[in-house]
Amino acid sequence: MTTTLNRNFNIPLKKIAEFCHKWEIIEFAVFGSILRDDFSSDSDIDCLVKFSENSYWSLFDRVKMKEELALILNRKVDLVNRKSIENSENWLREQEILKTNKVIYVKE
Repeated sequence: MTTTLNRNFNIPLKKIAEFCHKWEIIEFAVFGSILRDDFSSDSDIDCLVKFSENSYWSLFDRVKMKEELALILNRKVDLVNRKSIENSENWLREQEILKTNKVIYVKE
């Protein structure tokens, strides 16, 4: 099963759900160019994740996550923790990301 967020790209939902389960992600969203007309074959995919409250991942783990997600999506990815955005001092960036993201996975 896939979902089309952009006419140029389909996201494999089953693989995203498996990824989220493995890494204790309770919400997975995308934002940025994948949701706009300027998304191209050279564009990366900006991903916003919310981890379960009890999860803790080292920097090494986060690098592994990013690499694994890049393989799933066959693209470079930026992996952003939602909590980091919510606590950001850059309120314009926070507002833009939180208002425009599209959630594609929520833990049931």
